[in-house]
Amino acid sequence: MVVFNHEKLDVYRAALDYVAYVYRLAPRLTGNHRHARDQLLRASQSILLNIAEGNGKTSPADRQRFFEIARGSALECAAIQDVLEVGGILPPKENEQPKELLARIVAMLSKMH
Repeated sequence: MVVFNHEKLDVYRAALDYVAYVYRLAPRLTGNHRHARDQLLRASQSILLNIAEGNGKTSPADRQRFFEIARGSALECAAIQDVLEVGGILPPKENEQPKELLARIVAMLSKMH
């Protein structure tokens, strides 16, 4: 089995867990919440994709730029979850664990330079 270097990163595996959560949540986001669904799917995938692409860069500046984009996407996901909570779609208790995962992802990305 081929394993790429980015797949060995804890932050990549955590981001993959978050994307899995978003895909489980997405079917509930219909009607007025479809725009939030689309944005959440896009932003969650952006975390993962930018980690993978950034890890493949040889220039430290390029690498850091991709990790910063991934970090920004993780913060965007946290904000979208807050919107879904105040919109009554995501109960506060259900919002806790995914936001803790996002906080972990943000912390790891903040340390990756």
